[in-house]
Amino acid sequence: MTKATTFRKALLRLCEGALLLAWCGSALAEGRLFDSRQITPSGEYTFGIEGPAVDAAGALFVVNFGKPGTIGRLAPGAPQSELFTALPEGSVGNAIRFDRAGTMFIADYKKHTIFALASGATAPTPLFASERFSQPNDLTVAADGTLYASDPNWKGRSGQVWRITRGPDGRVSGEVMTAPRAMGTTNGIDLSPDGRTLYVGESGTGQIWAYGVNGNALVDARLVTTFAPDTIDGLRTDAAGRLLVARILKGAIAIVMPDGKLVREVALQGKEPTNLAFGGADGRTVFVTQRKGGYIESFRTDREGREHCLLAGRCQ
Repeated sequence: MTKATTFRKALLRLCEGALLLAWCGSALAEGRLFDSRQITPSGEYTFGIEGPAVDAAGALFVVNFGKPGTIGRLAPGAPQSELFTALPEGSVGNAIRFDRAGTMFIADYKKHTIFALASGATAPTPLFASERFSQPNDLTVAADGTLYASDPNWKGRSGQVWRITRGPDGRVSGEVMTAPRAMGTTNGIDLSPDGRTLYVGESGTGQIWAYGVNGNALVDARLVTTFAPDTIDGLRTDAAGRLLVARILKGAIAIVMPDGKLVREVALQGKEPTNLAFGGADGRTVFVTQRKGGYIESFRTDREGREHCLLAGRCQ
């Protein structure tokens, strides 16, 4: 009998006391890997629930809390979210990310703007905007603070990727990255742990592509894997380099090796996951936004998330 099994049986005996039922349910769930459960009430967020991101203090932030254009905050261990802030009138967020300095970035797909909130601030300010955006969708942040944004054209079933940087003089600039192939509807996006590879999911085709990053150029395009068309949304990488992919309409998170090998699919409570983020004290809790029902669920995994490791200062 393993130590884990012995601990679990002891905990079950302890939990026979009804007064400890709530605590025990939480503790048992924490001990099981890849066992997802709903952690916030249904209906907290709109159908546009998206863009989960965890800050260095462990709080989870998600767009469209209660109504479009808002951002909700779920404190560590809290049973429900609360309103954190709202974007300017007419703006609607789709993605949130944090950099090492604690700055929050929000992609506003309605007004074609990337907003920033410095650590401790609550009022978003425009960082970069362009009419060349179709609708900025998802974001990822490199160790040096460079932002990469997916930018799909849903009607045209095409897309592109932006690179947004801040120069020595503090001026922010953004460019569409050149690519060695015509892209489909670019959606989920994240970097490898060493920052040299950018993964881009294309929702229309169900394909995930890997690109080398060379300044403003995407190079050496490589097809990682293909799912059924229109069944992938957000994706994130873990510190081991694996990709976790939200299988929208399939009710699962796929865990995929960089070479495309499917490690497992984590069954979810809801059937329409839009995106995911790593958090928890050790970075091995995965939070998933569920479009149908407007709630968040979570499960434990066996590897820390890349961004969690980056924010903690342990990774490149």
